[in-house]
Amino acid sequence: MKSQLSDRINNLPVSATLAMAAKARELKEQGKDIIGLSLGEPDFNTPDFVKEAAINAINENYNSYTPVDGYPELKDAIINKFKRDNNLTYDRSQIVVSTGAKQSIANVAMVLLNKGDECILPAPYWVSYAAIVELAEGVPVEVRAGVEQNFKITAEQLRAAITPKTKMMLFSSPNNPSGSLFSEEELQAFADVLADYPDIVVVSDEIYEHINYTGKHASIAAIPSMYDRTVTINGVSKAFAMTGWRVGYIGAPTWIARACNKMQGQITSGTNCIAQRAVITALEAPISKIQYMIDAFAKRRDLILGLASEIKGFTTDSPEGAFYIFPDVSEWFGKTVKGHKIETSTDFSLMILEEANVATVSGDAFGAPNCIRISYAASEEQIVEAMRRIKEVLD
Repeated sequence: MKSQLSDRINNLPVSATLAMAAKARELKEQGKDIIGLSLGEPDFNTPDFVKEAAINAINENYNSYTPVDGYPELKDAIINKFKRDNNLTYDRSQIVVSTGAKQSIANVAMVLLNKGDECILPAPYWVSYAAIVELAEGVPVEVRAGVEQNFKITAEQLRAAITPKTKMMLFSSPNNPSGSLFSEEELQAFADVLADYPDIVVVSDEIYEHINYTGKHASIAAIPSMYDRTVTINGVSKAFAMTGWRVGYIGAPTWIARACNKMQGQITSGTNCIAQRAVITALEAPISKIQYMIDAFAKRRDLILGLASEIKGFTTDSPEGAFYIFPDVSEWFGKTVKGHKIETSTDFSLMILEEANVATVSGDAFGAPNCIRISYAASEEQIVEAMRRIKEVLD
């Protein structure tokens, strides 16, 4: 009965990362030994001190509806975190807590974009960005940067993409899927361009902020000229291994935060009470409490990059954050591998899944059709075996 469904849902693509994960699970159920390197999910358990805070919240009978935009105590913890880590000063009216950073992004798109408004997406970008913009009846405008640019667009490319219809720019740093990191100087160059276009709102997704191998994170909202026109997105899924807890948040100009609160009040209302209490404890903790995870990811990055350098037809850069590599595999396009004709990165990913039993994600979904995303949020043993299998197939 597809004809009775809305055009909105019929036109909405399935998340490529979730689709590949589902395909991998299906093959596992058939008895195949699949190594899953497709999902962006830390393989660590949530830290014990965070779990203890959740247990305490249950025992203290936190079980009622929460304020739509978050507990005041959690807002205060977020305010202190922004000041400590990002040199950003907000008050409670500028913070909205949501059911994950994805909802935070969706709220912002829904309250800012009218039909036909354009949103610049530096590509590669996270798979859901374009779909969220389209759900809000906006128009995603891809601006591409390949491996030769370390997957980072330039200020000149940004300027060339701006039109009278541009309303928003949405990007992540550290980037999913490439792991690239924008420096203070690069963000300042964006700010210099945007100074000529005061009505464009920037949405900066910083969910991978702490999974950073340079020791230095830059927030575009910390540039004085950008503070009043930037929405900073963050959450606890990645750095604290809390993907299933579903807590994200924004720091934003008050008028945008109020609009997001209004939107959320009609869709989900407030975020889970137990998760919010646990996140207060997570955000109040020093970063040293999660350094062991960051160190492990750094070690795995070096391991997988070394292994990737030995694989025929892989062109990689050295990501500075997150937990992905994003090799360009276009050298394989037009070739046949084990009976599979490779024309796209989707063809390549499916071939790797079927022949090497390794799940990756096609770059098509990220606005980077020459690449595939490989997550190293897995054990060193799994990484070594997965890359061995891929190499063996391609050799």
